[in-house]
Amino acid sequence: MGWLPWSSSSSPSPTSTTPSASAPPQSADGYTPPLRHERDVCWAARDAFFACLDQHSIIDSVRNDAEARQKCGAVLERFERDCAASWVTYFKKRRVMEAQREATIRRLEREGADVKGAPSGGR
Repeated sequence: MGWLPWSSSSSPSPTSTTPSASAPPQSADGYTPPLRHERDVCWAARDAFFACLDQHSIIDSVRNDAEARQKCGAVLERFERDCAASWVTYFKKRRVMEAQREATIRRLEREGADVKGAPSGGR
């Protein structure tokens, strides 16, 4: 049996079971996770896109897609190019969720609630 439980080989193959520093192993469905450098590039593109959205007071770039594309088109294209589509969707939805969370905390503070123990957004 191979080193990995999903390996179909009965003996270890140097090319399929030896971890490589440059390429992470593929999953059974063929997905290869991004390398650290690729994640860094994605996060930089995300941060640039979100900075543009902040500059134009756009919170929800899914609901306000046309406005986001009009005002931040170039950085949005970079974000979509440098990140997996599932990551783009996740980051956009997370931005909205975090904005809603912050608005709720501010509202509760105005109402006199003690929100010091509220979990952080993790950003």
